[in-house]
Amino acid sequence: MFNGSAGVGAEDLSQLQSTMRAIELACSYIQINTNPAAAEATILSFHQSPQPYKACRFILENSQVASARFQAAAAIKEAAIREWSFLSTEDKGGLISFCLGYVMQHANSSDAYVFSKVSSVAAQLMKRGWLEFTPAEKEVFFYQINQAILGSRGLDVQFIGINFLESLVSEFSPSTSSAMSLPREFHENCRKSLEQNYLKTFYSWAQDAALSVTNKIVESHSDVPEVKVCNAALRLMHQILNWEFRYSKGGTKGSINVFSDGVRSDASSRKTECVIVQPGASWCDVLLSSSHVRWLINLYSSLRQKFAFEGYWLDCPVAVSARKLIVQLCSLAGEVFPSNNAQMREQHLLLLLSGVLPWIDPPDVISKEIEEGRSGSEMIDGCRALLAIATVTTPVVFDRLLRSIRPFGTLTLLSLLMSEVVKVLLANNNDQETWSYEARDILLDTWTTLLASMDGSGGNARLPPEGMHAAASLFSLIAESELKFASASSTTDEDDADCLASVSAMDERLGSYALIARAAVDATIPFLTTLFTDRVARLHQGRGTVDPTETLEEIYSLLLIIGHVLADEGEGETALVPDALQSHFVDVVEAGNHPVVLLSSSIIKFAEQCLDANMRSSIFSPRLMEAVIWFLARWSFTYLMLVEDCNLGSNQLQSLPSRACLFTFFNEHNQGKFVLDIIVRISLTSLMSYPGEKDLQELTCHQLLHALVRRRNICFHLLSLDSWRNLANAFANDKTLFLLNGVSQRSLAQTLVLSAYGMRSSDASNQYVKDLMAHMTSSLVDLANNSDLKNLAQQPDIIMLVSCVLERLRGAASATEPRTQRAIYEMGLSVMNPVLRLLEVYKHESAVIYLLLKFVVDWVDGQISYLEAHETAGVVNFCMSLLQIYSSHNIGKISLSLSSTLLNEAKTEKYKDLRALLQLLSHLCSKDMVDFSSDSIDAQSTNISQVVFFGLHIITPLITLELLKYPKLCFDYFSLISHMLEVYPETLAQLNSDAFNHVLTTVDFGLHQQDVDIVTMCLRALKALASYHYKETKAGNTGLGSHAAGHTDPNGVFHEGILSRFLRTLLQFLLFEDYSTDLVSTAADALFPLILCEPNLYQGLGNELIEKQGNPNFKTRLANALQVLTTSNQLSSSLDRVNYQRFRKNLNNFLIEVRGFLKTK
Repeated sequence: MFNGSAGVGAEDLSQLQSTMRAIELACSYIQINTNPAAAEATILSFHQSPQPYKACRFILENSQVASARFQAAAAIKEAAIREWSFLSTEDKGGLISFCLGYVMQHANSSDAYVFSKVSSVAAQLMKRGWLEFTPAEKEVFFYQINQAILGSRGLDVQFIGINFLESLVSEFSPSTSSAMSLPREFHENCRKSLEQNYLKTFYSWAQDAALSVTNKIVESHSDVPEVKVCNAALRLMHQILNWEFRYSKGGTKGSINVFSDGVRSDASSRKTECVIVQPGASWCDVLLSSSHVRWLINLYSSLRQKFAFEGYWLDCPVAVSARKLIVQLCSLAGEVFPSNNAQMREQHLLLLLSGVLPWIDPPDVISKEIEEGRSGSEMIDGCRALLAIATVTTPVVFDRLLRSIRPFGTLTLLSLLMSEVVKVLLANNNDQETWSYEARDILLDTWTTLLASMDGSGGNARLPPEGMHAAASLFSLIAESELKFASASSTTDEDDADCLASVSAMDERLGSYALIARAAVDATIPFLTTLFTDRVARLHQGRGTVDPTETLEEIYSLLLIIGHVLADEGEGETALVPDALQSHFVDVVEAGNHPVVLLSSSIIKFAEQCLDANMRSSIFSPRLMEAVIWFLARWSFTYLMLVEDCNLGSNQLQSLPSRACLFTFFNEHNQGKFVLDIIVRISLTSLMSYPGEKDLQELTCHQLLHALVRRRNICFHLLSLDSWRNLANAFANDKTLFLLNGVSQRSLAQTLVLSAYGMRSSDASNQYVKDLMAHMTSSLVDLANNSDLKNLAQQPDIIMLVSCVLERLRGAASATEPRTQRAIYEMGLSVMNPVLRLLEVYKHESAVIYLLLKFVVDWVDGQISYLEAHETAGVVNFCMSLLQIYSSHNIGKISLSLSSTLLNEAKTEKYKDLRALLQLLSHLCSKDMVDFSSDSIDAQSTNISQVVFFGLHIITPLITLELLKYPKLCFDYFSLISHMLEVYPETLAQLNSDAFNHVLTTVDFGLHQQDVDIVTMCLRALKALASYHYKETKAGNTGLGSHAAGHTDPNGVFHEGILSRFLRTLLQFLLFEDYSTDLVSTAADALFPLILCEPNLYQGLGNELIEKQGNPNFKTRLANALQVLTTSNQLSSSLDRVNYQRFRKNLNNFLIEVRGFLKTK
C-alpha cells in the first residue's frame, strides 16, 4: 500500500499530482479566505475518501505547501483509524514506519507543526494497533526511536525521537487521548500495558538524552542546539511523572476501570493544582537511587549561576521545564520509597528543598528584585515546591526539614515568605495581576494543606512552638493588612458585580486565614478581641465628629474574619466547635474569662446596639448589618445552647475544664436564652427597619432565623420568647413584612412553621401552625369568594397580596414534618377551591400562575406520603382539575406573532409552568413507593399510574420539542417518562394512539440529545417498553397491542409498529452515530428485548446492511458479527440478569468488530 511514487504509472502519477494540486489550492484558498466553504469541502472529501494513503504519501514527499502536507498527515490518521479493521498487519506497520521515517528524514525542516502532526499520527496509529502488535513488532519500532533519542543520528533526530514519545504518552493518557470510536476498555488496556511495561523505560531514555547534552550546555557561552533537546527531555520527564499511575501500586494490578473519565482522583478544592506522584516501588532505582534528583538540581543551579545577569533566562523554556520537573519531584510519594524508610523520604525532600531555597530566600531581597523588574516566575515555582512538599508530609516533618541546614524551621520560612508577599500585595493595592497575588494563593494553599488535617485531628496535634509563633505573627500581619485594605476600599467606588466577586474570593481566603489563626489560638483570639474592641471604641469616640466610614469597613472585615475563625460553615451538617478552640486555654476556670467567650460577647454586645434607633441610623448601615447577621447566623449554629451530646468534638477534649467553660456559658442554663432573645430582636429589626434591603433580608430569613430552628432544643425556647411571638405576629399582620421579596417570604414562613417543633405536643404544634397561617388562608378564601373577583384580581395591590400569600403558603408547605403534617394538610385543603378559581382568573398573569403551581407542587410533595386513601383521592382529583384548567385555558400557549424577545420570554414562562406540572406528577408517583398512611390506597381503588398518565395526556401536547431544549425541563420530563415506563408499562399501552405516539416521539427526540443522562433515561424507557411487550406476548397476552403492530393508513402507506421503529432507530444509533461509550451497556439492555420482540425485522435489517457492503470481506465479517451478536456466550431468549450481561458483552465485541468499517461511508 505504501510503495511510494517510484514505479507509479504515468496515469497514476497524473492522478496523484492532480490530487496534490487540488489540496494545495484548497489550503491556499482557506489561508486567503477565498471561497472557504468550497475549499473546506475539498479537504473534507479528501479526508473521507477510501484508502487515500498513496496520495497522502505523494503530497507529504512532494508538496511545497506546508498546510497541504499537514492535511495529508491528518487524512492518513482519519483513514487508518476508520479502516483499521481491514488493513493487513503489513499495511498497519508500514503506515507507522512511514510516519516515523518521514519525521526523522526531515528532522531539520522548518515546518515544525507539520512534523509534529506526522509524529502524533504515528503515535495514534501505534496506539490503535497496540493490543494487536506482538512484543517483537513493538520492539522494532522502539529500537528505531531509542537509537534516535541516544543522539547517534544528530540533534534534530534526537529531538524528533523525544517529541514522538511525548505524543505517544499523550495518546495513552485518558485525559488527552484521541477519539477512536472504541470502548473505554480498549483505552484502559493500552494505558495499563504502557504503564507497566514501557513508561519507566521512556523516562530512562529521556534521562539519558538530557545527560548526553548537559555538559555541552553548561560549558558553552551562548545558546546551543543542545538546549532544544534538553528542554524536550525535561518536558517528557515531567509529562511522564504527571501520569496518573494506577497499575504500579499494590493491589491494583489486573483490575481495569473501564469507566475511568481520565480525571484525577486526588483533585482538591484548593486553587493551586498539585499532583501527587505515586509511580510505585519499581521506580525507586530510576528516581531515587540514581542521583537523578541531585543531577537535576545541579543542572538548574549551574545554569542559574551562569546566566545570573541575564534577566530573560528565568522564563526561557529550559529553565521553566527544569523547575516544573523539580516541583513535580517534590510531590513524590507512595511505594516508590521503600517501606518504613522515612529517612530516605526526608533526605529526598531536603535535597529538593535545598535546591529550591535560592529561589525564595531571603524573601525580602528576592521580592525587591522582582519589584525592580526581575521575573517572578522562579519565586512562584518555589512557592509551588513548598506546596508540593506540604502535600506529602506532616506539619512536624515539614518544619523539621529546614532545621538541618538553617537555624529555623520550614514553617518560619513559610511565614516570612507569606508575610513578604502580603506586604507587596498591600503596597500594590491587592492588584490581581501581580506575581504576589498568585504567590499568596499558592502559599495559602500550602498553609491549608498543612493545617487542615490538624484542625480536625482531635486537638492533640499541634505545631512546634516556633511554628505556632510563626503562625501567630503571620496572622497578625494578615489581619492588619486586611483592615488596611478595607479602610482604603471605603473611598473607592466598586461595581456591584465586582463587589460580589471580591466577597466570594474573600470568603475562600478567610477559610485559610482561619486555619492559620487556629494554629496559634492562644495568641490570635486575644489579638482579634483587641482589634475588635479597639475599632468599636474608636467608633464611639468619634461619633458625631469623625466620618466613621473607614472604621465601619474595618469592623465589617473583622466580623467576617472572626466568624471564620470561631466557626465553620456547617452547611447541611451539624456544626462543631473547632477542636483548636476547645483544646487550648487550659488555664481558664471561669467561663466569663474564656477568650472565645470574651470575643463572642463583645460582638454580641456591639450587635445589640442596633436595637437603638439612634445608633442604627448613625452606625448600623445595611452593609454592616449584613455582616452582623451573617456572623450571628454562623456563630449561633455553633455555640448557642449546645446540647451535651452535640458539638463534643473529639473524646480527648471532653474532660478539659476550659472546654466546659466554653460550652456552658451560652447554654440554656446560663446566658443562652438571653442571647437568643437578643438575636431574635435583631432579626426582627433587620426585617422591619431596613425596607428594600433585599440581601440583608434574605440573610436574616434564610441564614440567621433558619439557623435557629435547625436545632430542636432551641425551638423549645424560641416559642417562649416574647420577641419570637412578636415576629410571628408581624409576619401575620404587619404590612411591612408583606413587602419582603418572594424568597424571603417563603423562607420566613418555613422557619416559623419549623419552630412549631418547640411545642410540647403534636396537637399544640398543629394548632400553632393553624394560628400562624390562618390569616393567609382566610385572605385567599375571601378573595376567591368575592363576587367581583375578575375585576378586583387585576389590581396591582391584589396581585402583590396574592403573590405574597402564595409564597408564604409554599414556604409553610415545604416545612412539612410528621409533627405538623395535619395542620399543613388542612391549610392546603382549605385553599383548594380558591387555587382553582385563581388559576382561571389569572390565566394571563404568568408570574401568579407559576406561584400557584409551585405551591401545589410543594404541598403535594410534603403531604402525599401521609394521606389516607380517601384523602389521597381528594388530592388526586384536585390535581386533575388543576391540570384540566391549565390545559383548557391554553395557559402557556405561545403566539407566533410575538416579537423574538417576547417569544423567548413566553417560552421561558411556559417552560417553568410545565416543569412544575411534571414535578407535580412525579410527586404523585411517589405515593406508590413511600406510603405512611394506615390503610392501603387500593381500598379506594385510586390508581396512581392512571392518574399520572392522564396528567401526561393533558400536558404532553403542551411540551413541544422546542421546549424540550430547556435542559431542566428535558431532564424532569424524561425522568418521569422513564420512571412511568419502567414501573407502569401496562398503563402506557392503554393510552390512545395520539397520546401514545406523542410520548414515544419525545423519547425518540431524547435519544438524539447530547446529554448522556437524557439518552440513558430514554434507553431505559425503551428497555422497559420492549421487555414488557415480550414478556406479555410470551405469556399469551396482547402486550402493547395495536401500538406494536404495523398498520396501513387510508392512503395505503404502511406504518411500522413502535417497537420496529425503535429497533431500526437504535441500530442506526449504535452503528453510525457518535455517542459516549458509557451508553453501550444501557443501549444493549434496550436492544436485546427489541430484537426478541422483532426477530424478523432484525434479520431483515442485518441482511440490508450486509448487501450494502461492496467489499466481500466486509460482507463476511458483518454477517458473522450479526450472527455472533445473538448466539454467542450461551445467550438465550430469557430476559434475566445473566442474559442481559451476556448480551452487553456480545454487543461490545460486535461494535469493536464492525463500527470502524461501517462508518467509512
